[in-house]
Amino acid sequence: MPSYANIFTIILFFSYIYGLGFIITSFLKNSENFLERNLMRMGIGLAILPFLGIILSYFRIPLDWRMFLFIGILYPLFYLIKNIKRIKLSFNITKYSIVIGIMLLIFLFNFYIYYTGAFDTASHIQYIHPYPPAYDMLLGILYQTSGSMIWTLKFFNALIISLSVIFLFFFVRQFTGNKNKALYASFILAMVPAYMSHFIWAIALTVPLYFVGFYCLERISEDKKWFVVSFLVTASVLTISPSHSTYYGLFLGLYFLTKTILQKKFLLYEFLSGLIGVILSFVFWWSVMLRRYGLSDMLSSIGVDQGVLTVGGTGDRIYTLGDFLFAKSQNLINSPVGIGLVVSLLTIISLVIIFSKYKKILNKENQWQVIVLVWFFFTLYAVNGARFPIKLSSFRAWPLFAIPVSILSAEAVNFMMLITKSIEQQFKADKILRACLIILIILGVWLTSGKQKFELNTANWPAGQAWVIMRDQNGNIRSPELETYLWLQTLPSQTRVFSFSNDGAVIALDKDICAWCAETSEIRQTVINKTGEEVHGWLNSNSYEYVILGQQEVSQYGANETNALLQRMISTQRFQPVKQSEAALVLKVV
Repeated sequence: MPSYANIFTIILFFSYIYGLGFIITSFLKNSENFLERNLMRMGIGLAILPFLGIILSYFRIPLDWRMFLFIGILYPLFYLIKNIKRIKLSFNITKYSIVIGIMLLIFLFNFYIYYTGAFDTASHIQYIHPYPPAYDMLLGILYQTSGSMIWTLKFFNALIISLSVIFLFFFVRQFTGNKNKALYASFILAMVPAYMSHFIWAIALTVPLYFVGFYCLERISEDKKWFVVSFLVTASVLTISPSHSTYYGLFLGLYFLTKTILQKKFLLYEFLSGLIGVILSFVFWWSVMLRRYGLSDMLSSIGVDQGVLTVGGTGDRIYTLGDFLFAKSQNLINSPVGIGLVVSLLTIISLVIIFSKYKKILNKENQWQVIVLVWFFFTLYAVNGARFPIKLSSFRAWPLFAIPVSILSAEAVNFMMLITKSIEQQFKADKILRACLIILIILGVWLTSGKQKFELNTANWPAGQAWVIMRDQNGNIRSPELETYLWLQTLPSQTRVFSFSNDGAVIALDKDICAWCAETSEIRQTVINKTGEEVHGWLNSNSYEYVILGQQEVSQYGANETNALLQRMISTQRFQPVKQSEAALVLKVV
């Protein structure tokens, strides 16, 4: 059950993002619908918050949670006080509001899937400059008030991914002009295994913000001032994760080119929103990293080793038709593959429908379909990039492929519902056939996609390759080394605990270790030759209360050397064993 600090942090999170979204949209023509207006303010605030952090850091302003709260609530409070007498809260229950309510139920179920499975254990991976720090920074701000590293990372990671359902809904509603298509697309995105697991990485923030960015772009046609919000969102998305920030740029470029060709005119404000966004991301982040590291080292550090056009991924492979059609519960935990049989059939039906009316596809009301088709074939190529010389982390493109698939599938569902409605009118069976059809579609999508996604994300994931894994007498997989590290949670927060090999695990368990100190690096290089008294003296002088050794030290220094070091330390009688397993030992410094 969340602590008071956790609840306070959740309130602060929504205060940050709503406040920023309110500030940036207060001078624009917003949606007349209360729910859309305010939910998308949260999306826009979430998109802008990371870039705000980069700007503050650029000017050497501390990234303190109180600074973000002050910035987020100052203008909304001023606006409220100034307009208190004129503000009239009214909420009309319309068909659109009911559809939004159903979408929010899908969001809650999707959040349940991610959150339920989010608290198993996993290895910890660290990224630092020149890799963009936006996601780290966001979670770091939240950690300042929660006090629990594991809860902060896993709760907000699950929450942000789940918000995709809300952001996609309003984007598709704006994009297609159809609330029903938006609802169908949101449901399918929530069910498709390929669209995100609860794996913690910067992509979990980048991709949900795609929908916020394109929502802002679509609103430019109603109010040109939306291009200001659009370029700020673009700047932010381009400074979150190298691979999917690049993919966002490609999505944006294809959107602009396709729309320009279809409308036969230069879309100035859409162009400026992209251009200014690129410039801002370069000024405040990429140019700084370029000057600091040089082009070669910068590209190498963000994973571009073989060339900008030939970026591979750790899970890249050649996919077969079965990988697309048949979703599996046993899957990659970071970027699952598979769409599912029913969703795949819906996508094919949609493609047939669109190409069968190719003469009408250029009509203004249908031009969105062309953009989605362009995205579909682009992401289909991206997923299959392992077959080709030009590629960008193919297996990580699966969640992007799921985006046009969900929109296309929604088009097929909507078409089938219209056909069914016409049949109902002939036989005077109002809504009965449509109810049966929608139930069949929901069951089909659940059984061939959603069920597999649910099982993957609620299963206990393995501890990770960094830990010793073994089976107990009952055949159950366990990691005694990780269990020993997890014992550190019984100690008070910020207790000084030293590890010779694993800063990340110590920090993740809310314990204090000076991971970046020069003396920490030095002791790790020389400790194997030091006496027990020297090790104790160093730990004592640096105020460490506990030290942990295990299989990771064996991997780093060797089994005999690690054992000899341990014996030298214990022989001093200045280290007291307090927790021991088959693979690790915690010693109290006395």
